[in-house]
Amino acid sequence: MKRLFILLIALLFFGTELKAANQSIDELLDGFHSAAANSNFDDYFSHFSSNGYFLGTDAAERWSVEEFKQYARPAFSAGRGWRYLVLSRNLESISGTDVVWFDEILTNARLGKCRGTGVVVKENGNWMIAQYSLTLLIPNDIAISVGAQSMQADALAISLP
Repeated sequence: MKRLFILLIALLFFGTELKAANQSIDELLDGFHSAAANSNFDDYFSHFSSNGYFLGTDAAERWSVEEFKQYARPAFSAGRGWRYLVLSRNLESISGTDVVWFDEILTNARLGKCRGTGVVVKENGNWMIAQYSLTLLIPNDIAISVGAQSMQADALAISLP
């Protein structure tokens, strides 16, 4: 009976801790998207861990935070951040670790539905984005056509001097 009581207390504590972590991570990711939409450069990049990476929609877009800052600075300085509205989000973790991975469905006025995936880690007591990957969601009905266009663009890029 004593063991059962201890187990119940432990589960209650872990459940409360997990709920608080999920809320903090939701706030982190929502703040990340809000900072981008408001072209707030410093706030946006403060969401990344010290060794964070951003993977964009193009195959060449694998940037460290410092590299990504160089790409983003002109757009943010001109007030042209990017707005993605979150439609849904899933958080997953292994108990007892300070690592959480996520996926979210987003919508964007120019790109339509997208998926953001990534890894969040606890760094100096705060949740930070270690990796964020943005992909376009392509409906299966048009995937072959979009794939053909992508292959044509790749072939054109290779043939350019």
